[in-house]
Amino acid sequence: MPKKRPLSIKPLLKTFVTLGLVLTLVFSHADGALAARSGGRIGGGGFRAPSRTYNPRPYAPPGGGYSTPYPGGGFGFPFLIPFWGIGGGFGGLFTILIFIAIANFLMQTFRRVSSGGGEEVAYSSNPTVSVARLQVGLLAQARDLQPELNRIAETADTNSPEGRTEVLQEASLALLRHPEYWVYAGAGTQQAKLTSAESQFNRLALAERSKFSEETLSNVNNQLKAAQAQEALPASGELDNPTRLFSEGPGEYIIVTLLAATLGKLELPTVNNTDDLRQALRQMGSIPADQLLAIEVLWTPQAEGDTLTSDDLLAEYPDLTLV
Repeated sequence: MPKKRPLSIKPLLKTFVTLGLVLTLVFSHADGALAARSGGRIGGGGFRAPSRTYNPRPYAPPGGGYSTPYPGGGFGFPFLIPFWGIGGGFGGLFTILIFIAIANFLMQTFRRVSSGGGEEVAYSSNPTVSVARLQVGLLAQARDLQPELNRIAETADTNSPEGRTEVLQEASLALLRHPEYWVYAGAGTQQAKLTSAESQFNRLALAERSKFSEETLSNVNNQLKAAQAQEALPASGELDNPTRLFSEGPGEYIIVTLLAATLGKLELPTVNNTDDLRQALRQMGSIPADQLLAIEVLWTPQAEGDTLTSDDLLAEYPDLTLV
């Protein structure tokens, strides 16, 4: 009678180990795809104290011509001096009139100097700076927004005040053109002195940049960087559903963040509805170049095919309000 071979568990163990490894690789890849989040960035500027300024308006005295607003030279006080003793007989009423003219001249000169005829007296080497942040969450069906932001990043001059002002205007305008896709928003402003405003601005910028897995397109101080097409982050579920690249499902979003540091006091409204958001965007887009110190425009997703789900939005942007 033949002996029965003992049942070997090695083949079964090998099968389970192999299956476990496959499942581990599959799910770890899926988690990576879900966590992958591309981002775009446009920024530039610096935190320097404004230089002393002078009023360029010249003083025009009676009778034409220009001179300094101080006594001496030209028509005025020196012109009257010779008449003080001409002929030795001027006195009485005429002397009183001369004194009135001198007093009036000195008073007008003092007023011009006080109102800005000379060097401006109101000057601070450590002025107040407003650091403002405005975030907008849009439905991913706003197809034109991402290419528009890409174009701004690729063509912007972020190394000049005028160029940075144009970036902020164009980004605000791009958002204003898609009100039908607005879903979430949030705004806030903090005031700080110039010496501490830079750290405040950088803290907010780093907090937003840390939410990206990779900055796939950036233009900072005219340094343009873009990820190669093969390096673009994969979309969630792309391998399982290739048609996902050509359609956005419900619950997918685009988040755009505008950061601006500006001299003086800037107060963005608390955003509770679309009217508040529209007002905040207009305020951000109208900051003049001579007051704008630094900007950051950030958006996600940036890479083609990348998505931002509702779960991602709630996890990374919990402060946004439904508008």
